[in-house]
Amino acid sequence: MLMLLSACASAPPTRTDAPTLRVMSFNVRLPVESDGPNRWEARRALAAKTIRDADPDVIGTQELHKPQGDYLVSQLPDYAWFGTSRRGDHSDEHMGVFYRRDRLRVLEAGDFWLSDTPEVPGSISWGNLYPRMVTWALFQRISDDRRFYLFNTHLPYREEDEGARVRGARLLLSRIAALPSDVPVVVTGDFNTPPGSPTHAAATSALRDAWTVAARRSGPEGTFHGFTGQPDQRIDWVLVRGFEVLSATTLDTNEAGRYPSDHFPLLVELR
Repeated sequence: MLMLLSACASAPPTRTDAPTLRVMSFNVRLPVESDGPNRWEARRALAAKTIRDADPDVIGTQELHKPQGDYLVSQLPDYAWFGTSRRGDHSDEHMGVFYRRDRLRVLEAGDFWLSDTPEVPGSISWGNLYPRMVTWALFQRISDDRRFYLFNTHLPYREEDEGARVRGARLLLSRIAALPSDVPVVVTGDFNTPPGSPTHAAATSALRDAWTVAARRSGPEGTFHGFTGQPDQRIDWVLVRGFEVLSATTLDTNEAGRYPSDHFPLLVELR
């Protein structure tokens, strides 16, 4: 049985009757036995509980493997998920997108790769060690038929990858620029670089950083903590176009020092 969350854990903002959209970005950490006490099997119930308590309408995940996605929806039956892995199949990390089936419907969805050949699954360019990709969807809210686009990504992690991160961000922005300007856009992702970096400058040339512009912020500013609970840099972002950002909350939920991931999820409430 799950223990009560620690008193210091940040609580998600309370849902109101206002027509808002709750979006989560969550690097769930891939399942590897070398994580020992922090391996997926030891934290998966807490990961599901963290999502359940936060009650997001839609989630962009990173490092997700198919068994993890299938487990989460087995524990969260109101949700469905979709996406392919960065290899173009289900053998590797997915940019899996979860959504509440009773609140949202998927009108269109797809994937593209952050490379010189974006339509080629598994393609690698710009010195990347692994394929990097985006999973996206056009959603319609069931309650009022309002539509929005979501894009979800995970950029490379090495210090020398900043140029590749900038090129990935620019390719993503070029796709967004081609969309109808009257349809709001939200981007979730692990960008593996902090604010102040060239990648952040490129991304925020056309999008707003939800943490920066939120009317209310709570929780730690940093998002990566390596299972320590002591966050380092803010490398997980939610970026928006056409939304008002009501709140941004970094969820440091834990059970006696065990965390659902080595990243804190970021929850934003939009209107």
